[in-house]
Amino acid sequence: MTRKEVFEKLNNVFCDVFDDDSIVLTEETNSNDIEDWDSLEQINLIVAIEKEFNIKFEISEVNKMKNVGEMVDTIMTRI
Repeated sequence: MTRKEVFEKLNNVFCDVFDDDSIVLTEETNSNDIEDWDSLEQINLIVAIEKEFNIKFEISEVNKMKNVGEMVDTIMTRI
């Protein structure tokens, strides 16, 4: 799977989790950029990403992900 394909799938996950089809992710997108992205939604988001990509994040990986680009990097190492 290419980085672009991961981004596309990830964008769909974000749209579903936040119930907002207008979301367009960039490498720098972070929790400050999406209004409803709080600690509870972070958990929902991680679970949805794990399900979509059939992976399981380590807690240390989740803590290191500061933006979508880092999230994609982590996903790319797992798939």
